[in-house]
Amino acid sequence: MKSINYYLRIFFIFFLFACSNEEKNVVTIGHRGAMGHVTENTIPSIQKAIELGVDGIEIDVFKCKSGEIVLFHDKKLDRLTSVKGFIENIDIDSINKIKINDQYKIPLLEEVLEIVPENIFLNIELKGKETAKKVNEILLKKISNNSSKMKNYIISSFDWDELNILRSINKNIPIAILTSNNIDKAIIEGKKINATSINPNYKLLNKKKIQQIKSEGFKVFPYTVNNQSLIEKMKKLQVDGIITDYPERVNSKANK
Repeated sequence: MKSINYYLRIFFIFFLFACSNEEKNVVTIGHRGAMGHVTENTIPSIQKAIELGVDGIEIDVFKCKSGEIVLFHDKKLDRLTSVKGFIENIDIDSINKIKINDQYKIPLLEEVLEIVPENIFLNIELKGKETAKKVNEILLKKISNNSSKMKNYIISSFDWDELNILRSINKNIPIAILTSNNIDKAIIEGKKINATSINPNYKLLNKKKIQQIKSEGFKVFPYTVNNQSLIEKMKKLQVDGIITDYPERVNSKANK
């Protein structure tokens, strides 16, 4: 008869295997590039996220006055630049002269598409109005209407009207519903526009909520999870991916 210690060892080995698989399956998404290391929504921040081995990169976009799609998080330029005012009210020639933190250029979406490799998906968050149509146009041009390459992109937004516009003109691109306060409404909206995932504030999540989201056929990508203990908690709750400023804290392959 085998000893109790034998069975305990078998159980421990199985437990370690299960845990390693669980961690391996968690998708690592760099928030605004890798903003814990380099200033958000800049080319160097995106390059840092790539260097850290992310599975995906999240960026934010607005349409500026002259119609181009540019990377920026805030409606106003004040926090990160020496210029005052709304980014949507400035044309691209003026934007090109602005430096983020006196150092970095505000990039065009097209510039980002050129540097993100195909094995890393790009989560484009629509921050401003009238972004859906232009972003869709840029992506279609990039992939030359190859619908199979749509899987390389996810479009997310708190502005669900923009997501509805996007779905009306593109039936194939993955969409994520962002929510800061109501998962039930996000699920309803997600069904309406055939979304791929629900991206909630991590504070809204518990085991029951995650099971609810998954039972409706959606993936769960919470934001913005930076604390190591919270990252481990999200893993144990079996979220599908984690949006973080520090990709190296989520996945072992990012520990470089």
